[in-house]
Amino acid sequence: MPKVAVYNMQGNTVGELELNDEIFAAPVNTGLMHQAVVMYLANQRRGTAATKTRAAVSGGGRKPWRQKGTGRARHGSIRSPIWVGGGVTFGPQPRDYRLAMPKKARRQALKSALSSKVAAGSLIVVDELKFDEPKTR
Repeated sequence: MPKVAVYNMQGNTVGELELNDEIFAAPVNTGLMHQAVVMYLANQRRGTAATKTRAAVSGGGRKPWRQKGTGRARHGSIRSPIWVGGGVTFGPQPRDYRLAMPKKARRQALKSALSSKVAAGSLIVVDELKFDEPKTR
């Protein structure tokens, strides 16, 4: 069983804690940890980016000039994507970026991360977190 030092609020060692092998000595699976991090970051995305298509831009219901006889190119709407002020062709639309992972895989990724921290010696245990008042500075 891996052991880790327990510190108090002043940073002094006050004891030692034995950690469970099942959680803190599990095999490290970096691919699974990467997948869990990618899933977490993707699930934080809002996915609200949007542009207006020619149908959503206001105006442009009337034909700008008649089809024949003016010498100008034929046009049906002033909100066409080729016009200034027109809609955007194939622009971003709101979408869902959520990813899913099986619950067992998520748990295994967490065990891998904790095991990696213990193996690197960067896991710190504090005996108690006691604050007189919350401080932000």
